[in-house]
Amino acid sequence: MILEEIFAYGHKNISCVHSSTIELTKDHSVTKRGSCILGIKATKACIDLNEKTKKRIRDGKKLTIVIKLENQIDTFYGYGHSSLKLLNVNEMVFRKSDYICDRTVLIRCSKASNELNRPLIEKIKGSKKKFIVHFLDDDA
Repeated sequence: MILEEIFAYGHKNISCVHSSTIELTKDHSVTKRGSCILGIKATKACIDLNEKTKKRIRDGKKLTIVIKLENQIDTFYGYGHSSLKLLNVNEMVFRKSDYICDRTVLIRCSKASNELNRPLIEKIKGSKKKFIVHFLDDDA
């Protein structure tokens, strides 16, 4: 079951080479230093997630994330935690670690940005096209 649908856009500086995180931001540009950023102009940050999604996350549930642009797709999963505040108004960060801050949306994720499907990343990087990110409830 789809819990959330988020849209974001590519940018020429997206590299997705970070080894522990993946980030979506509402910012309208990114520098080359943002090595974990997957997309800009995201339609949602942590605070914008619906209450059902926030409850699933705060209950520590496993969620699957699906990223899709045209014929390219990738998936990973991560876990919520009761300490996640989900209050950041500009970003959301998926982490392989257990680190929690106001930008963290899921922890113990199965992938970091450097492990995502490279043809998908190249398509995102090479265009300013809108792509989709779905949060799926594994228990539904």
